[in-house]
Amino acid sequence: MKQVVLNLKDGDLTVEEVPIPTIKGSGVLVRNHYSVISAGTESGVVDLADKSLIGKARARPDLAMKVINKAKQDGPISAFQQAMGRLEKREPLGYSSAGTVISVSEDIKDIKPGDRVACAGAGYANHADVVFVPRNLCAKVPENVDFKNACFTTVGSIAMQGVRNADVKIGENIVVIGLGLIGLITLQILKASGCRVFGVDLDESKVNLARELGADLSYSRNSPNLEERIKQFSRGIGADSTIITAATRSNDPVDFAGKITRERGKVVIVGLVGMDIPREEYYNKELEMRISRSYGPGRYDRNYEEYGQDYPAPYVRWTENRNMQAFLDLISMKKISMEPIITHEYEIEQAPEAYNIIKERKPYLGLVLKYDTDKRIEDKVILKSPGPVSAISESFSPVLGVIGAGIFATSILLPNLSKIKGVKLKGLSAASGLSCESVAKKYGFEYCTSDYHKILSDPEINCVSIVTRNSLHASLVIEALKNKKNVLVEKPLALNEEELNAIIEAKKENGGFIMVGFNRRYSELGVK
Repeated sequence: MKQVVLNLKDGDLTVEEVPIPTIKGSGVLVRNHYSVISAGTESGVVDLADKSLIGKARARPDLAMKVINKAKQDGPISAFQQAMGRLEKREPLGYSSAGTVISVSEDIKDIKPGDRVACAGAGYANHADVVFVPRNLCAKVPENVDFKNACFTTVGSIAMQGVRNADVKIGENIVVIGLGLIGLITLQILKASGCRVFGVDLDESKVNLARELGADLSYSRNSPNLEERIKQFSRGIGADSTIITAATRSNDPVDFAGKITRERGKVVIVGLVGMDIPREEYYNKELEMRISRSYGPGRYDRNYEEYGQDYPAPYVRWTENRNMQAFLDLISMKKISMEPIITHEYEIEQAPEAYNIIKERKPYLGLVLKYDTDKRIEDKVILKSPGPVSAISESFSPVLGVIGAGIFATSILLPNLSKIKGVKLKGLSAASGLSCESVAKKYGFEYCTSDYHKILSDPEINCVSIVTRNSLHASLVIEALKNKKNVLVEKPLALNEEELNAIIEAKKENGGFIMVGFNRRYSELGVK
């Protein structure tokens, strides 16, 4: 399948062929139809990757400090190698998409293959033909909502959470500062909530679009007498709440919000802006400042996002998933329209061209990628043509398949295996398609796949190395033996006596060698 990836070291953005992901835990596999390029989050990552090492350190002093602390603890060489290893990793992009479910984990009963869903989450709802998404990060799409509109659900949920933090009431006067993608969605949600909305932005074209989308009034930040206009708009009271959806290092949005918001009103920060709060203004008015966190409660909670543990609705009414549902409902009821906001549409193969619009600071709002859902997607990627095998001995020529591409595999096992003459690295399997392709290409495997059965059923492979989670070792060893493979498995061989006995029986029935990697066997302390 195709996936958009970013090289963090040099900023090179490409569309790669990688294996499809597998279902990991409680979640669904989704065939994407559309995905959204985020002007804020993704452009920040791309800009950082484009910088030199010094530029990266200046832009992210927190990460630079981690390297310094690592150098103090383990030495400069180790710290440098770890930092460069992190930069050499290719990063998937995207966090808001929509598509059709093609497979679900056994525990999910309310979603089935063929359902239409909107997907959320960095590392999950990527710009890729197929994505794996945990249950709580996907929401069903109403029948009358198309995929192009639905793919904005994650971005829309960010706007939704900002409005919820403002705790708006019918008839209130709300000012929205920053009329980009999230700002324009925010004003539509506010209008659907029965509020009067005043929009502010530096860009006249966005100011005009805000009026088309329902803003009662909207003006440029540079308009004369802007404070007075807002005062008149609010009938002399001032804004009940000001929602800041701008993206700027300037402190002006926070300063201006303090001036236009009424006493005991609320200022809600959704965008990334300067936060040098003018204390006197905020103190004298007793303003309440709230910082809105992403798409809602549940965000950054692994138990909620990855393990599917929902919060009870009577106690947490609007989780991130329920925010996603609410946004889709508003589109379904024609309260929100994304069509006027979509300025560019590209096929996934044209993703680098789409990102150039962001890099070159060209005018844009909604950037979407479209996917060819009719083409067949292979679950195995061929990286190079098969080559001859050089025998280690006259009687045996090892052809190796590896299952697992985690830290131990990439830092210890594969670097050493790749140096052994006569060992042919044939196939690599890992759950993540992108990391599988990256590791396989680095160490010269002929192909990579997210389906380990492809490794076990390959007739040329006669040796399998298993470097997965401990709980999978025994079952994979047994499957490998049944497929007439010799096995090198990392410790432990089994987790209990029952698994061990099953391995012994499989060995008796099928033959083959079993070797267990006890990594400290030849260490100085181990020898003593």
